[in-house]
Amino acid sequence: MFENSKKNKIESGIIVSIFIVVVTLIVYYVCHALNLGAFSVVFALVFSIATAWGSYYYSDKIVLSLNHARPATKEEDLKIVNILDSLMITSGLSSKPKLYVTEDPQPNAFATGRNPENAVICVTTGLLDKLDYYELEGVIAHELSHIKNYDIRLSCIVSVMVGFIVMLSDLFSRALFWGGLKNDRDSDSKGNAILMIIGLIFLILSPIFGSLMQLALSRKREFLADSTAVEFTRNPDGLISALQKLDRDQNQLSTANSATANMYIVSPFKANTKEGKKKSSSLWSTHPSIEDRIEALRNIK
Repeated sequence: MFENSKKNKIESGIIVSIFIVVVTLIVYYVCHALNLGAFSVVFALVFSIATAWGSYYYSDKIVLSLNHARPATKEEDLKIVNILDSLMITSGLSSKPKLYVTEDPQPNAFATGRNPENAVICVTTGLLDKLDYYELEGVIAHELSHIKNYDIRLSCIVSVMVGFIVMLSDLFSRALFWGGLKNDRDSDSKGNAILMIIGLIFLILSPIFGSLMQLALSRKREFLADSTAVEFTRNPDGLISALQKLDRDQNQLSTANSATANMYIVSPFKANTKEGKKKSSSLWSTHPSIEDRIEALRNIK
């Protein structure tokens, strides 16, 4: 587990660096097209660093705001508060995550935050209403696993940054399509020409690459979080039953979007699948199939 946490910290640093490079090139391309001259490089670099810093320190608040989450209280959510308190002993975490609840009939949950000391677990009211004690325990243990393994930092940074790159690329692509930007015909600098070409390439391809990176990171970490959750609870049946209920529920999560879908314990988007046909994960899936996850959990027993 220590090795996974260390690996996640290194990957987080790499992703932030890639994000700064990509955003710098995109913004530089647009600034240069606007004839801002030498100021383009400075503005692009400052803008990308400031965005990366904001994404790192405020990603949890951004995600909670998108989900319209409220703090959990003992008066309204005593069962989930007690479950978290009991799991803190077996998880070995020194800092207790903050609990939040979002009003939605779909049973789902996610963890977020930049580190275990600033972690958050958010559950839907549908999860609280439809799962029994041991099923809820399995779900909360799964989210605690993400926190202990530092998956939350990696997942949250990727979600916010990929979402920002997609938004940035879409905004600038529309501006270019409308003809609002003009090229500087007097510039014959080969260096500027190369940066312009690279910036245009990233402008077009960054949403695709960013989404693929986001999806791949999410899929491979769900299996680890499931197995770690069983270490906390010593009860794989609770998590297996929870995953089955979450998979069967057909409610749509109204606050979910493509940038944050990978953060949830199961995909918040429900695809219509013919009865009897096995659901399988693909290149564009944010999560492994429920069947594969359950099979892996049964192999632990």
